[in-house]
Amino acid sequence: MSESESKIDALDFSIEELGKHSIKSPIVMSTVQGDKVANYVTDDCYVRLDMAVKPGAQPTIKRSQVLECAGPREMIYFMPAHVHAGIVSCGGLCPGINDVIRAIVRCLYYRYGVTRVSGIRYGYKGFLPEYQYGIKTLDADIVDDIHKLGGTYLGSARGGGKEVSKIVDAMEQLNLNMLFTIGGDGTQRGSLDIAEEIDRRKLKIAMVGIPKTVDNDFAIIDRSFGFDTAVSKAVEVVASAHMEASSAINGIGLVKVMGRESGFIAACTALASHEVNFVLIPEIPFNLEGYNGFLHHLAERLKRRKHAVIVVAEGAMQDQLLTEQKTDAGGNLKLADVGAYLRDRIIKYFEEKKIEINLKYIDPSYIIRSAPANPGDSIYCERLGNAAVHAAMAGKTKLIIGLVNNEFVHLPIKPVISHRNHVDPEGNLWRDTLDATHQPMLMVNQFNK
Repeated sequence: MSESESKIDALDFSIEELGKHSIKSPIVMSTVQGDKVANYVTDDCYVRLDMAVKPGAQPTIKRSQVLECAGPREMIYFMPAHVHAGIVSCGGLCPGINDVIRAIVRCLYYRYGVTRVSGIRYGYKGFLPEYQYGIKTLDADIVDDIHKLGGTYLGSARGGGKEVSKIVDAMEQLNLNMLFTIGGDGTQRGSLDIAEEIDRRKLKIAMVGIPKTVDNDFAIIDRSFGFDTAVSKAVEVVASAHMEASSAINGIGLVKVMGRESGFIAACTALASHEVNFVLIPEIPFNLEGYNGFLHHLAERLKRRKHAVIVVAEGAMQDQLLTEQKTDAGGNLKLADVGAYLRDRIIKYFEEKKIEINLKYIDPSYIIRSAPANPGDSIYCERLGNAAVHAAMAGKTKLIIGLVNNEFVHLPIKPVISHRNHVDPEGNLWRDTLDATHQPMLMVNQFNK
């Protein structure tokens, strides 16, 4: 058995439920295949996580190894007229948050007839009485146009998720039956803690998460919303950097993009733009100085082509730059500014060699993450929001909605937050990135290949 197969075997993808589904759904669909009418999804509809196959007999698949398909159930748990739903967005901004909020509200309102929906303001802090942020009443008309805006209609904040007892107190006082949490792994860890406190109090409240991270580093799921928009915006910035670089004497365009622990945005930006010559990401080590260091190869590039474009992920070189470990309110490590550091080192390197360069440094991070979603992400967010509502109305809880092998599925929170995805240095994405940039396989001085 391979290492990847062992890891899959160790995960349990069973979904918890609040109780028996005994209420007929108000959504009218079909149970007949082939009648050209949209169908309900049954609880025995699953997707495999590992799609790889080998010749010969396949091993028996256990229930815990397959992923439950998302979608509307014929029988649901909650009586729609009794439902009070809450929505909260936490952490940093990301394209598409408003699209998700809109989808949740409109699915609740139009598909299930749920009219009581409350938006919790400024993340989990909105539940805490000491902040007195209040709530936003949401309905289909209020959210109708919010997808055209960037940011989040509800506001967002880091922190507060550890005040579990106070949060559940507030949920009881609001008489919430379900809470939709839009956020990253920190948010979803908080959601799981809240769900476990709900269990301890024997309450019937569904907790359903929608994964939000522009870095696209959630485990298991194909991609998180906002990533496509981030790449498209980064490509626009790279085009400007390339124009600046190619129009100057030894022009250098240096662009920093988001990517705390993973270089997906940086790599995909290079693939999409065709104008990037070096991609520097956290997963791939590199030296600055030396015979095979980055600065040497940058100088060689300028000799050949007279200009260069560099894309660096914000998490690159942190093992060398961070002198102390500090975290923000959401528990994320506070990073050193690798973009400014590289800018200064590049300038110094060429000054010492008495070579004229013209360097333009661009950090578009907050412009990218606050942008409205592009059409691809808008579609994705709409479908994530709808799937989240169907899951909650069926009484499913402690789960995240995700896209796996191009199917929308229910994922238990714990496996999804167990680790983060990273660019595989030996995988096809990085290999294709090297093909696009023509940079060396490794820019480290002991590398001899």
